[in-house]
Amino acid sequence: MGRIIVTEFISLDGVIEAPGGGEKFKHAGWTFKFNRGQDGDKFKLDETLSSAALLLGRVTYEGFAAAWPTRDGEFADKFNAMPKYVVSATLTKPTWNNSTVLKGDVADQVAKLKHKQQGNIVVHGSARLVQTLLEHDLVDELRLMVFPVVLGTGKRLFSETSDVKTLRLTNSKVVGDGVAIFTYEPVPARATAAAAPGSRASRSDR
Repeated sequence: MGRIIVTEFISLDGVIEAPGGGEKFKHAGWTFKFNRGQDGDKFKLDETLSSAALLLGRVTYEGFAAAWPTRDGEFADKFNAMPKYVVSATLTKPTWNNSTVLKGDVADQVAKLKHKQQGNIVVHGSARLVQTLLEHDLVDELRLMVFPVVLGTGKRLFSETSDVKTLRLTNSKVVGDGVAIFTYEPVPARATAAAAPGSRASRSDR
C-alpha cells in the first residue's frame, strides 16, 4: 500500500505558484531569494531519495518534464528514473521517462494507484490535484516548506471553496533564512467530529 505525501514550497499567504521559476507568473522563482541552508537542502534530498513515485497534475508535470531530463546529480537521477503518474484529461503522449497518464475519476484512479504502488508517492505543486486528494481523504502526509514572504497574488494551495480539514502537526523545524518546515497528518473527518465539543464521544461518562 502506497502513501500519498504532498510536499510544497509555500508563501505565508498560501501561494505555491512557480517557486522555482517560469515566465507567466510575475513573482516566478520567489524561493530563490531565501537560503534554506544545509538542513533544508538535506530535507528535500532525503525526501526525494525516499520517494517511490511522483504524482503530478498536468501543468506541474509539463514544467518538470521540460527541466529535469537535462539535469544530472543524485537528486535529478532519482527524479528522472522513478515512476511518474500524471493526472490529465488532455495529455496523451507523456515525454518524460517512465510516465503514465491517469484519466477518468481522479479520486478513483489515485485510490487504485495507492493499492498498486508501494512506498511514498510524492506530489509536488499541482494545487487542484491536491485539493481533490484532500477532499477525498487520500493524503497521508502534508509537508509545507514555508518561506517568510507574502506574495499577494498567485495560485494558492487552498482555494476559497476548499473543505474544512483538520491537520495534526507531527514535526516542525526552522532552516536557513527563517524558512519553516511543517509536517502534518490529516485527521479523519470522523475523528474530528467525535472530538468536537458537545459530541457524545467528547463527553465523559456520567
